Amino acid sequence: MQFHNTTFRDTWLVQLEPIHDTRGFFVRTFCVDEFGARGLETNFPQHSASYSGRKGTLRGMHYQCPPHSEVKLVRCVKGAIWDIIVDIRPDSPTFRCWEGFELSESNHRQLYIPRGFAHGFQTLSEGVEVNYLISERYVAEAARGIRHDDPSFAIQWPLPVSEISAKDLRWPDFSASSTSRS
Repeated sequence: MQFHNTTFRDTWLVQLEPIHDTRGFFVRTFCVDEFGARGLETNFPQHSASYSGRKGTLRGMHYQCPPHSEVKLVRCVKGAIWDIIVDIRPDSPTFRCWEGFELSESNHRQLYIPRGFAHGFQTLSEGVEVNYLISERYVAEAARGIRHDDPSFAIQWPLPVSEISAKDLRWPDFSASSTSRS
């Protein structure tokens, strides 16, 4: 695995290194030693997956507030996504900034997202599957989100939104009061 810096401190784009042979390939997607050597989270008690059938589907922007803040390791295993993170750590020099990454079954990238980020993605193809390693169990009372089209971030999504949940449409715009919960 190769760990590449991003715009944000503590966030990593992890390039997997498949070993190919006549059968296909084998790839390590996680190693306690390699993540631990960088001071990254190595305990992921929750593993989740999502499936989205339609190109343009949007999921997000989600996070959990303390003490249930999450570290996520996100990987697209079928199709392709445009993965977005927004820094909502009030003490961060990149507070309120966002960055996007293409994750796909063919580019073998994962995104390591530390605590204090809102996360979401848009599908770039049909039939997309995404796997998540998550450092905290889901706690409904701690679940929060911000609108995908909040003007204070001006996130540039690559496609028109074809599908989005009613819950994701109801997230509030980001405000100073929301940072106290992140």
